[in-house]
Amino acid sequence: MDEETAATYARMAQDYATMTAKSGDDPVLTAFIGGIPRGGHVLDLGCGPGVTAAAMARAGLRVDATDAVAEMVAMAATHPGVTAWQATFDDIAGDALYDGIWTNFSLLHAPRADMPRHLDALRRALRPGGLFHIGMKTGTGERRDNLGRLYTYYTEEELCDLLRAAGLTAFSSTTGADKGLDGVVAPWVTIAAHG
Repeated sequence: MDEETAATYARMAQDYATMTAKSGDDPVLTAFIGGIPRGGHVLDLGCGPGVTAAAMARAGLRVDATDAVAEMVAMAATHPGVTAWQATFDDIAGDALYDGIWTNFSLLHAPRADMPRHLDALRRALRPGGLFHIGMKTGTGERRDNLGRLYTYYTEEELCDLLRAAGLTAFSSTTGADKGLDGVVAPWVTIAAHG
């Protein structure tokens, strides 16, 4: 995540926490949790204030939660059962560590040129047959929003191609549109895949 994007999240951490307070009730998250073995180990990459990580922990999963922004990590760490630390996408390394990886609207801040290596590292960190979730805003190109955050946009087809190239097999997707922190309604896609 570039400095301007991180600074925006740091400055608006409480606003973001308020906006995402109900994200633990997401049916896509419920399906993800249901696809992880009981007591399984999961990574919430770009966890923000930790609402989804907390839902995973309440469901009995062992949860590692990372975010590039210290203010977000501090909020995530307050949730029982969540182990949170500050890390960038480049800090994720290791083989067969997780039964599931949840990357929900975080990798959209990575530059397009970096996405293949990020997905490759995440696939390596996933146990064979593990569950992978990605959420991205859809569209084309790279640009900053009116808050200064850098976004990289993909079509669903492009995203599926990237997942396939990384060794991940997509098996379901959900689309929609929601108002973001910037007040703009934007289309999105979430994709579930197996490692």
